[in-house]
Amino acid sequence: MTETELLKCIGCGAPLQSEDPDAPGYVPEHNLFREDVICKRCFRLKNYNEVQDVGLDSEDFLNLLNGLADKNGIIVNVVDVFDFEGSFINALKRIVGNKKIILAANKLDLLPKQINKRRVKEWLKKTARKYGLEADDVVLISAMKNEGIEELLESINSVRKNDDVYIVGTTNVGKSTLINKLIERSVGEKDVVTTSRFPGTTLDMIDIPLDETSFMFDTPGIIQAHQMTHFVSDKELKTIMPKNEIKQRVYQLNEDQTLFFGGLARIDYVSGGKRPLVCYFSNELNIHRTKTEKANELWKNQIGSLLAPPNDPKQFDLQNIKAVRLETGKEKRDVMISGLGFITIDKGAKVIVRVPKNVDVILRNSIM
Repeated sequence: MTETELLKCIGCGAPLQSEDPDAPGYVPEHNLFREDVICKRCFRLKNYNEVQDVGLDSEDFLNLLNGLADKNGIIVNVVDVFDFEGSFINALKRIVGNKKIILAANKLDLLPKQINKRRVKEWLKKTARKYGLEADDVVLISAMKNEGIEELLESINSVRKNDDVYIVGTTNVGKSTLINKLIERSVGEKDVVTTSRFPGTTLDMIDIPLDETSFMFDTPGIIQAHQMTHFVSDKELKTIMPKNEIKQRVYQLNEDQTLFFGGLARIDYVSGGKRPLVCYFSNELNIHRTKTEKANELWKNQIGSLLAPPNDPKQFDLQNIKAVRLETGKEKRDVMISGLGFITIDKGAKVIVRVPKNVDVILRNSIM
């Protein structure tokens, strides 16, 4: 094995190479043997917030993670509390075997301040159980705002019993930001892992020593094809991903009215009398109300202008849209559009949600 094969980028963990500028881990040859080298991709990310796509999909990522089943250790599964269903890895139980699992629900700072945290924890535990995952602990955190980090470290130390710790999560859940905070607490170094708002930044496992014998491993983020985040450009991602506490937006709707969320999705209100639809989306995302009878025409003619993002209509296929019919039944429910946001609707309503075919739409008990 040559020396270059052993070198890894300290930002994303990709093996360093100087042959192919478009492949992961590229560094110009003259930089290859410097200390603490970061690859071109991480360099661009760190200094210019630009990301290069390296073409790893969820299959590649899952294969990388599959090796975890045979290793000793515990799992910290980072999920997005604002988009729990979208950021939940269905194959996780199969991948990690019988390991103990801590759910670290990140982005707590996005939810309205008055939310009942105990209820959110219970709801997360219950929903994970519904998906076949029994969590040993649930910790609410905000990596961005440094909240809940101590509590998470305590939880990790009480569950791990000197074992290694594997941190897993989908892209965009804030995993790298969290790891940087954990490293800061345990090792005292800042910004060791490349953080970015773009999917697929961490390319290989990165190990961080916890003590003399055990490590914390950052694993690659899994790209979830059913999230709306994969139907937008990097620039549009900044619009649809909330950065601050979400201000609820309330729209009084009559039957046969429609709400557009940019030009990416829409909800048609079918029946249930005049009522409010409470919307929880990025504060930057434009919501537009219209009559349902005009909605198809409007979508076709205004996508990319009045209805944006997407900013380029050619990037969005209106022929490839599905209609999901939902009824709220006997209680208040959330209609969740994976990777975009959710709408809280009281009992007794019928709606149709229209989204790209791959995007998941979920009806759940309201967390509000």
